[in-house]
Amino acid sequence: MQKEVVMLRIENLYKTFNAGTINEKQVLKGVNLHLNPGDFVTVIGGNGAGKSTILNMIAGVYFSEQGNIILDGEDITMQPEHVRAKFLGRVFQDPMKGTAANMEIQENLALAYRRGKKRGLRWGITQGEKDQYVSDLKTLDLGLETRMSSKVGLLSGGQRQALTLLMATLQKPKLLLLDEHTAALDPKTAKKVLDLTEQIVTSHQLTALMVTHNMKDAINIGNRLIMMHDGNIIYDVQGEEKKNLKVPDLLQKFEKASGSEFANDRMMLG
Repeated sequence: MQKEVVMLRIENLYKTFNAGTINEKQVLKGVNLHLNPGDFVTVIGGNGAGKSTILNMIAGVYFSEQGNIILDGEDITMQPEHVRAKFLGRVFQDPMKGTAANMEIQENLALAYRRGKKRGLRWGITQGEKDQYVSDLKTLDLGLETRMSSKVGLLSGGQRQALTLLMATLQKPKLLLLDEHTAALDPKTAKKVLDLTEQIVTSHQLTALMVTHNMKDAINIGNRLIMMHDGNIIYDVQGEEKKNLKVPDLLQKFEKASGSEFANDRMMLG
């Protein structure tokens, strides 16, 4: 019998902030989640549900007090952030976070290409590398391939987020983490970045976990959707059932599973 392949396995994960104080808050309460290779999972839920905390724990920003995180068969639960960063790609909500503003576009790309590789004393970017950067930037369809020597700080938020997305996936990470990466963008730019996200994830056959505040995006993007509430996963849907979902269906599922009405206007109106 062939063994099931799992890219990400989260087992019985707990996380508490400010333990032992008056501000103690248990954010994750025994979360279990398995992602198969190529899964593109959208994550929705109200404020404080634990969505971003899961991403931060996978990335190594926080450590768990109980439970395990296993990536492609390797237990990374207690690995420091810089070690597991070699296997992960990440795009943040803030477009300013994923790039170095005072460096050129080509210099940012060079850093991304060298991630996880041995670095010598030589820094210069070869012509072959420049040709590769031009080819990669063309896939974004933003004209950035003609501005490789421009400082990234001169780009718009959408251009920076698209560049960050490209940089996060150049080395084909084992897992791509997207933390509301279009929330700070205007609707037209957000759609462009989301379309690029789908294109890159599909073409590179990446495994991805995307937190979003937008129920329509959560339904339309990816092959699987999970809903979180109060530190737990309360709904997990994929395949045809996910394709046939509508926003009212999600609201009904939330109310049934949580016993309360969904009160996040930002998510419903996104």
